Amino acid sequence: MLYERYGGPEVLQLREVPKPVPAEDQVCIAVGATTVTAACGMMRRGDTAMARLVLGFGRPRKRFRILGMEVAGVVESVGARVTRFRPGDRVFGFTGFGAGGYAQYVCMRASGSLAPIPTGLSVEEACTLVDAPTTALYFLQARARIRAGDRVAIVGASGSIGTAAIQIARHLGAEVTAVCSGKNAELVRSLGAHRVVDYTTDDFSKRGDTYDIVFDTVGKSTFGAARGCLAPGGRYLLTTGGFVAFLRDAWSRCFGSRKFVFGMSVDKRAALATVSELVAGGALRPVIDRRYALKEIVEAHRYVESGRKCGNVVIAVEAV
Repeated sequence: MLYERYGGPEVLQLREVPKPVPAEDQVCIAVGATTVTAACGMMRRGDTAMARLVLGFGRPRKRFRILGMEVAGVVESVGARVTRFRPGDRVFGFTGFGAGGYAQYVCMRASGSLAPIPTGLSVEEACTLVDAPTTALYFLQARARIRAGDRVAIVGASGSIGTAAIQIARHLGAEVTAVCSGKNAELVRSLGAHRVVDYTTDDFSKRGDTYDIVFDTVGKSTFGAARGCLAPGGRYLLTTGGFVAFLRDAWSRCFGSRKFVFGMSVDKRAALATVSELVAGGALRPVIDRRYALKEIVEAHRYVESGRKCGNVVIAVEAV
């Protein structure tokens, strides 16, 4: 499935392209499953100047035209210098801006963000545990330095990053408040949330509660609004943004007690190993909303853009 111009879901088209051949340091993966993420939608639309600087201004450059950043499947062949994997290995990984997951085959560097699929997971389950949990780990551990007992509010708690963040924050001993639609309250409680705030009827930032961390996984709040409910030394984490967000992050590191935190988790090698440990220990499980075949990916993108999804939307690539 590729796109040759920016636009709505309908720009994605099913095409035959040459099968990729792995370089000496790459593996070729027969993709079993991938996902539709908000990031894929932003790339497809070419939303920001920063995105177009990378992808191409007038239209996407040829090497970026196959989307799909989370993949899981089986190693079909390896390059001459690859020793880490061998044909037949079940793997899951993150292709990054190179994307390529919306296809039957994709090549990735063996030393990249790629790891064996945790025991007991299907390829569909494994592909949902690539970007969301590693992003949550990056923000909660690496950037916010979460501690046991911290009071954490997760905005967009029923989404892909949100459902992972609830489980990880709870595993690390935090007191979790999930901010989501009331219809998803049962889901987020089942994942470990102590309290639920229905954003359709209540504003979490005006309830009088205080948090050590506010983690906005969907860009629905603002630092200015959240400052009033952040404890001294509190951290406001934001996963969506552009150049201005990077500047605010840099400024916040130097000034003020309450911190604005923004960044991107791209190198996921160590985090994927941690995800496998969490899965093995029962602290993390996949949350899948809907499954589609590759040929149904336009419909899948429309569903994700509707804002109604809970957890992850999976694409079964082999079901072309």
